Amino acid sequence: MLSRLSRISVLALCAAPVAALTAVAAFAPLPYVLAQPGSTANVLGENKGEPVITVTGAPVRKTTGQLRMTTIVATGPSVDIDLGQVVDAWFRSDRAVMPKEAVYPTGNSDAEIAKHNIAAMEKSQNTAVDAALAHLGKSKDQVKVDLELADIGGPSAGLLFSLGIVDKLDGDGSGGDLTGGRNIAGTGTITSDGKVGEVGGVPLKTQAARRDGATVFLVPKGECSQAQADLPDGLRLVPVTTLKDAVQALQALAQKDGKVPSC
Repeated sequence: MLSRLSRISVLALCAAPVAALTAVAAFAPLPYVLAQPGSTANVLGENKGEPVITVTGAPVRKTTGQLRMTTIVATGPSVDIDLGQVVDAWFRSDRAVMPKEAVYPTGNSDAEIAKHNIAAMEKSQNTAVDAALAHLGKSKDQVKVDLELADIGGPSAGLLFSLGIVDKLDGDGSGGDLTGGRNIAGTGTITSDGKVGEVGGVPLKTQAARRDGATVFLVPKGECSQAQADLPDGLRLVPVTTLKDAVQALQALAQKDGKVPSC
């Protein structure tokens, strides 16, 4: 049987490598990125002095509200994140730890990621135009829509682009502003037939939206529970699954007795 002194010596010898491994783990790079609320942009407004949405071939109505696409900002693919940073972010509502492959699914360099995100945004914009015109029963042969929003990449603004086009061309269907003069934000991809897809990073996007004055946030229905986490005061969640859902929800918001879906 080991003496008390011997047992202490054994424990000390065992603890030393554990402490060393813990110290190494604390500073070893991990396959994650740190994200925080990013910028928002009003698709009904201007970007660097030029309209975000330009329509030719059809009358364009004046809009009074805002439709804000939302973003997150993440550390770059080449930035190493250690355990200490992960633990710190875990206890903060304005930070999130996300798997690197979920934010940067292709490429390894910052340049490759930027190129991929720009291509995804351009594709998303084209699809948003298709979805909006299909919703309105208009053809690209009749109406031409140009979208201009530089320095923001990825596909998650598709829904907001489509809504902006609908508001510019048709409003609420009766001549009124689709936004009802509100500051409305949201996120979601869009398909050419108007289906809204999930995007990720929603809790951070709701914070960005409220920071920039939004009172309503359109969220893909499947991400309702995420959106409800740390939801800022004064921001109303409206779940959507299609462009038609989103248009109808905004129309209902303008009516005192309108039935607006909620998470």
